[in-house]
Amino acid sequence: MLSKRVKYAIKTLLFLNREDNSSLFSAKKISENERIPLKFLEQILRELKQNKILKSERGAEGGYTLMKNAADIKVLDVIRIVDGPVALLPCASLNFYEKCADCRDEATCSIRKLLINVRDNMLPILDTSIADMTKTENSLI
Repeated sequence: MLSKRVKYAIKTLLFLNREDNSSLFSAKKISENERIPLKFLEQILRELKQNKILKSERGAEGGYTLMKNAADIKVLDVIRIVDGPVALLPCASLNFYEKCADCRDEATCSIRKLLINVRDNMLPILDTSIADMTKTENSLI
């Protein structure tokens, strides 16, 4: 299941990409526009800034804007930044693999095989960029 943190991070990035990229938007403006609790959003903004997805400026005219081109920001990367591993179980993860303590034989484990299949089919879809998602939004209007 997609966490609220990831959903709000994606909504924030979509908002910033839809707006004028030369403008800065305050956390309050983003919060109000996207209906994200401000305290929750501030944590997400900090995380995205630390990972060089967003940049910010302080002051009365300050705020946040995209640091990277929206075409280079993948949903998959946002999920990994905000929530960590994408795989449903650590034994099916490419980047965060861990052996299951209760597994008798990983090579024949039906659960692991299923979740590797899910992962392999999910990764190309999640490799969608924020720019592509914005284009899709605009085509629906």
